[in-house]
Amino acid sequence: MSQYFQVGPQVLWNPSNNVAELFVRTGDALSPLVGLPTGVGPNVNDDYEIDLDAFGAFVSALADRYRSSTHLILRSLIEGHLVTAIVMLGRAGRAVPDLDGAAAPHPRDVSVGPDGFGRQAEPGRLRALVAEHARSMPC
Repeated sequence: MSQYFQVGPQVLWNPSNNVAELFVRTGDALSPLVGLPTGVGPNVNDDYEIDLDAFGAFVSALADRYRSSTHLILRSLIEGHLVTAIVMLGRAGRAVPDLDGAAAPHPRDVSVGPDGFGRQAEPGRLRALVAEHARSMPC
């Protein structure tokens, strides 16, 4: 069994049921972090309709939060959902958020360890993960 994430008739992704449900639940959990709805509609007959404007805004805000965080664990929790969503956004023909540019450090969730303040994500990491995910995501 599988479920479809789509915009009208265009299928962006067709994962198994458990993967689809986890993706949706993870997005719902991340939504308050950026203060925006996910843009993923409810499951109707194994289909999730994507509101591209809302989804694009959510993904961009999540990417900004990821890039601006110095907290490795926060980035790790965001990462899988974010790169999967970026693949879907690209498949819909929408511009993906900046994946490599510098971002001002976010004032919340600052990580301080034995070596001092945590570092922001390495440039290129998201881009590499997006390429890897794209190869593994059936339409």
